[in-house]
Amino acid sequence: MTSIKQPGEKNLMLFSGRAHPELADEVAEHVGVSLTPTKLIDFANGEIYARYLESVRGCDAFVIQSHTGPINKWIMEQLIMVDALKRASAKRITVVMPFFGYARQDKKGRGREPITARLMADLFKTAGADRLMSIDLHTSQIQGFFDGPVDHLFAMPVLESYLKNKLDLETTTVVSPDTGRVRLSERWADTLGTPLAFIHKRRDLDVANSVKVSEVVGTVQGRTCVLIDDMIDTAGTICKAADALYEQGATNVIVAATHAVFSDPAVDRLKNSQISEVVVTNTLPLSETSRFDKLTVLSIAPLIARAITEIFQDGSVTSLFEGDS
Repeated sequence: MTSIKQPGEKNLMLFSGRAHPELADEVAEHVGVSLTPTKLIDFANGEIYARYLESVRGCDAFVIQSHTGPINKWIMEQLIMVDALKRASAKRITVVMPFFGYARQDKKGRGREPITARLMADLFKTAGADRLMSIDLHTSQIQGFFDGPVDHLFAMPVLESYLKNKLDLETTTVVSPDTGRVRLSERWADTLGTPLAFIHKRRDLDVANSVKVSEVVGTVQGRTCVLIDDMIDTAGTICKAADALYEQGATNVIVAATHAVFSDPAVDRLKNSQISEVVVTNTLPLSETSRFDKLTVLSIAPLIARAITEIFQDGSVTSLFEGDS
């Protein structure tokens, strides 16, 4: 079954790009539909062609694509798929991007810089998207860049559920690796009932992915520390933060992050670090070479599927995180 119909001919159809087919298949299984057959090919010069092999007229379309490497190709593919749906008379188009590409470029830190996250939102709106769905945006303000509904999902319940069974909360401290993640870490600390600490760091604005850790603020001595972040890219921030925690007397450091970007040399850094476990979700695909003994990957597919179902049935996405709403 490639669609679900409700009274009044309401019709859910699920589409996937080629970036992360395993996640799309898992989401489709949880929703209870099959992915709509789609022809996606690359021409010799690199141009992307998309065509749907079934009628999509009047459907409630959900287009899933993870913005992984090569990131520009997969973003362009999703834009083309949305344009094809609009021109094929889909009734409502929801773009599902578990990881929002370019989300870190959400403001101007210095003169003559772009705000590329806003450009991304504009591109999807122009292509024909009526709604966006993403998980753990780099900053919540990105929701305001899109002229339409944005469903901001949180991986925290998935990660917390796993960690609660491993931690002695009496001796655990939640740690933010920088001041930008303090609000997220506060939510974790409130939910788990643990103290909160954070690490003050400085970046070299002229060198990408360059971090200098300054000091730890909070009590971590003799405690298990859970470092919280939205993504791990080159792992420089996380590994230096873990080193700083051990220097302050932490007995154990666990990392919990939503998006495993794992750009080189992230895997080598994490393998060779003092971190005892790295817990991430499968918002992005991980090759076999990106997996290592200390890595735990949790599935985000059930959460995405529940959100898709709520949207299709005109329910409440907020209820997934705050109870009945």
